[in-house]
Amino acid sequence: GYKEEGTTTTPFDMAMLNDIDRYHLVIDVIDRVPSLRSTYAGLRQEMVDARLTARQYTREHGEDIPEVRDWVWPDVGEKATEEGGPQYNGASAAVQDTGGDNE
Repeated sequence: GYKEEGTTTTPFDMAMLNDIDRYHLVIDVIDRVPSLRSTYAGLRQEMVDARLTARQYTREHGEDIPEVRDWVWPDVGEKATEEGGPQYNGASAAVQDTGGDNE
């Protein structure tokens, strides 16, 4: 559930405080899927380290780390493969309607 830490913070830091951030999600998957534990132990540690780095950056600079702060959803039709996602090969009307969300 929700955790109140009693401090002014950033949106991503609040997500980290509540264990719902992108790094914690990866950690949870690795922890909950037995076949991933040994294979992805290194990635899990990278995610733990990334959380610590993000928290420290927020404390020092008062804002989220640039990779979080500057991230935007790619527009429909862009090649998301450069961002790690699947390449666009056509989309439903519902997906196409989200193209302007970053504006």
